[in-house]
Amino acid sequence: MKPIQLILIGVALVAALGAGFLMMNLNSGPAPTIVQQSAPAPQVQMSKVLIAGQDIPMGTALGAERITWQDWPTDNLRESFIVQDSKPEAMEEYASAIARSAFFAGEPIREQKIVRSDSGYLSAILPAGKRAFAIRVQADTSAGGFILPNDHVDVVLTYRGRDGADEIMVTDTVVENVRVLAIDQVIEEQDGEKAKVGDTATLELSSEQVESLSEAGARGTLRLALRSVEDAESHKAGPKNKRRGKVRLIRFGKASEVKANN
Repeated sequence: MKPIQLILIGVALVAALGAGFLMMNLNSGPAPTIVQQSAPAPQVQMSKVLIAGQDIPMGTALGAERITWQDWPTDNLRESFIVQDSKPEAMEEYASAIARSAFFAGEPIREQKIVRSDSGYLSAILPAGKRAFAIRVQADTSAGGFILPNDHVDVVLTYRGRDGADEIMVTDTVVENVRVLAIDQVIEEQDGEKAKVGDTATLELSSEQVESLSEAGARGTLRLALRSVEDAESHKAGPKNKRRGKVRLIRFGKASEVKANN
């Protein structure tokens, strides 16, 4: 073999060895990092909405310290919300408004749940056409004291009557399914209280019901019968819902119950 051929073969072998060594180093190194650029998140348009910064009990003024502006997605705004863009002076304007029903912290202030009045809180939460009428109650005449504001009750009258020569005890349901506005000065449940025994119960009545109860109170003892929540929601009381109940007949010192005639 000629010397020139040996030289060429040697150069080729060196080049092959160098290429192989280079490939081994490349394969053993870390894989290249591919950086992908993510698309920017879409911007949500926000508006300022007037909300309750803390719990606001029913019948109390909203107060400037209890309400504040809160960012709210513009797409989720409702017509009842109070928006800063349309009412920039709303905090000062609504500070004296009275809560017709309770607000929870973070809840938007809505016109339907407030009333602007210079009168007392009870007259502010009383619906139009209704009257607030107070009757005396005790634990034994108010479902054992387990009646809270916003419960619905029947008012039952018990009085002494006569059936000929016999003395009887008569019970009449004077009004049905009326709302309790307050027990004494308490107008809503407070601090998890489950019962309130007071001296007076203030009821939400129509003018006809006020007349019926005023007349009934002079005849005997008024008692409150607590209704279930389902009854309160499904049944609306009429102006006069008087119904005769059972009577207790006392004859010759012996008592017996009979059903009274309508």
